[in-house]
Amino acid sequence: MTDIAPAIELKGISKAFGPVQANKDISIRVMPGTIHGIIGENGAGKSTLMSILYGFYKADAGEIWVDGRKADITDSQAAIAAGIGMVFQHFKLVENFSVVENVILGAEDGAFLRPSVSKARKTLKQLAEEYEMHVDPDALIEHLSVGHQQRVEILKALYREANILILDEPTGVLTPAEADHLFRILDNLRKEGKTIILITHKLREIMEITDTVSVMRRGQMTATVKTAETSPEELAELMVGRKVLLRVDKQPPTPGEVILSVKDLHVTDDKGVERVKGISFDIRAGEILGIAGVAGNGQSELMNVLGGIMEASGQITMMGAPLPLSGKGSDGFARRQANIGHVPEDRQREGLIMEFTAWENTVFGYHLDPQWQKGPLMDNKAIRAEAAAKMDRFDVRPPDPDLKAKNFSGGNQQKVVLAREIERNPDLLLVGQPTRGVDIGAIEFIHQEIVRLRDAGKAILLVSVELDEIMSLSDRIAVMFDGKIMGERLPAQTNERELGLLMAGISGEPGKEDWKAVEESLAAVEQEEASQNG
Repeated sequence: MTDIAPAIELKGISKAFGPVQANKDISIRVMPGTIHGIIGENGAGKSTLMSILYGFYKADAGEIWVDGRKADITDSQAAIAAGIGMVFQHFKLVENFSVVENVILGAEDGAFLRPSVSKARKTLKQLAEEYEMHVDPDALIEHLSVGHQQRVEILKALYREANILILDEPTGVLTPAEADHLFRILDNLRKEGKTIILITHKLREIMEITDTVSVMRRGQMTATVKTAETSPEELAELMVGRKVLLRVDKQPPTPGEVILSVKDLHVTDDKGVERVKGISFDIRAGEILGIAGVAGNGQSELMNVLGGIMEASGQITMMGAPLPLSGKGSDGFARRQANIGHVPEDRQREGLIMEFTAWENTVFGYHLDPQWQKGPLMDNKAIRAEAAAKMDRFDVRPPDPDLKAKNFSGGNQQKVVLAREIERNPDLLLVGQPTRGVDIGAIEFIHQEIVRLRDAGKAILLVSVELDEIMSLSDRIAVMFDGKIMGERLPAQTNERELGLLMAGISGEPGKEDWKAVEESLAAVEQEEASQNG
């Protein structure tokens, strides 16, 4: 019997960017009809390797074989012609175009669009039914949830008849419910004979959905194993090169005085939609309050008000002193003067200025502090030295204060923001999605830093769509749905099922609702968000 040729085989791939060796002599075989995971720390070279396979980069050395034949992939069009499609972490969609327009963009059948649109509608309907990817073909991309936008990216690849799909950190911006739906889609694709390469740093996803997993570290391939024959602990050690604690190691909290008190808070967005509807809560010194919920249920607006980005009505006090919610004294500068640190949910839009250097980003918001002044000018030498020390302590790679923020990986960008805010030793730290797009070793470090701040008597407000992060890091959990707090739980006295019910707006006792009802409710929430945003 003839051996089955690999769907993809990379032989001795190497790629350098100046002095940085991103990939070094990498060889890998991906068998057809399987889901092959590729994991590694931020900066390990995963995305570079896949960009070579998709034609974005040209390898310095090595060969690419597709279905047993050597392929010359010089650009993305050559990759598509070879049956390879790629879904990027940051979607490549035109936001003011419809779904069907995005799908045919670059794949039109001729000068006249009507035949292409007609053909695409028919094909989209077939693909949607076959793979459970129902999306309104006439909906504008800007009106779709992140989960639906990702489905459009997958449909684009399938429309171009891709048999091999590369997904780069596909769940980095998805809710747990959206991620579960994606896994069902991937399973359906596998059953239909498609080959999937999944780049991720989330070990739960690797163990749940992949057949085989390859591990990269510092630009090299360190191991390839059958998923069923390994464990999260072994994979974490292969990724990082040392044993990694996969749970948060913390002592029970010892709450002190109330640091932040929020009463009857209402927030209305610029479209006139009320996003936060009269919520109240307290956070004490020495505790972490986690806010769980499907994205779009008021958590972001809550963080923006507390961080001085949005105005609101109600009452907020910080260590007994009232904080203005509108007008003078309600901005981010005033919040920082009140010793509130803020790690925003979107590091690229709100946490960093991407065209500026790391050392400049480490001082933004605090640049008027007397310690950084040298007469009428800023003491840039001192700021650079302090930035280098912060980058060393937070293991930012590469540890170059003069590198622009846009040239760091997402996980290292996150470390720069965390270093800036945590090193200020704030009395209250607002932290949104602290480990989004961050590798397992960095997650361990970030969690340790948050717990260290808590143990120093500081108050932490944590917002995360990762339920396991909320469960393991929080001392108390409040669940938001439709701008309200549905309930509050202690981690030891609840579970993901009960939290999922609360996230779906179901406040009954756990076990009395079928889990399918949760999925249906989450889907309804998603549709409601889309209609509100429209």
